[in-house]
Amino acid sequence: MDKNQKDDLLKVGIITSTHGIKGEVKVFPTTDDPGRFKKLKNVILRTNSGDIRLDIESVKFFKQFVILKFRQFANINDVEAFRRSELYVERENAVGLDKDEYFIADLIGMEAVSDDGSVKGKVVDVLSGNANDVYVVELEDGRELLLPAIKECIREVDVENDKISFTMMDGLL
Repeated sequence: MDKNQKDDLLKVGIITSTHGIKGEVKVFPTTDDPGRFKKLKNVILRTNSGDIRLDIESVKFFKQFVILKFRQFANINDVEAFRRSELYVERENAVGLDKDEYFIADLIGMEAVSDDGSVKGKVVDVLSGNANDVYVVELEDGRELLLPAIKECIREVDVENDKISFTMMDGLL
């Protein structure tokens, strides 16, 4: 599967358990803004036997979880098998991004090159922190580099060309 094909779907949550007996599920959101679920009309449920488009009937919030009710399911027995299943949205239904914001799915796999060309690798993960995100880069020599997603370090993120350029700050290696 090529990168663009993979990124047509963006993960927004993981079903952790059922909720009540009327077919609701408890979802751990994997999006910055759980409130986005209120605006969603449908999601894609990824199962072992394939993807299923589900229509959202209602949305509630409980602690850090989102409680979803799907139009297609009326009782607990219909949804029990979906524990630990992932929920996705199509890219066109994703939230809009501000300047210098990126979907994690777009960053994973990008080539990362220092501005002098001496350090190269691939982005393998993004760690979300309180102050800023951190891009985890696996270097060509197998070492791991943690790049803070701040202007002083990340010079350019070129989604079109699948490349990040960065300034090697003191203490990063």
